[in-house]
Amino acid sequence: MKAFLSVFFLFTAMILNSCSSGNTNEANIYTGVIQPAGITSYQYGTHTLQTIDSLYAIKSDSIDLQPFETKEVTIQANKIDGYPVDGGPVYLNVLEVKD
Repeated sequence: MKAFLSVFFLFTAMILNSCSSGNTNEANIYTGVIQPAGITSYQYGTHTLQTIDSLYAIKSDSIDLQPFETKEVTIQANKIDGYPVDGGPVYLNVLEVKD
């Protein structure tokens, strides 16, 4: 019986953990100024988004971000799994830009 309960609780914990980790795929809204990334120590992202309180590395698979450089915009973006690395910022994939 103890073995069954242990396996049951382990299985339940694994399911709950997998359900909660899906949040990184949800699109979120961010507002800030887009700048070209230039040379960085973390070496990811084509641009950055500077919000009031955070800096994000950003890229887009579907949108040319260059026309939005130096402009304050609102973006809809997904966090990219596995980042930040090398002391860099959170990495976002931009899905939509509104200026």
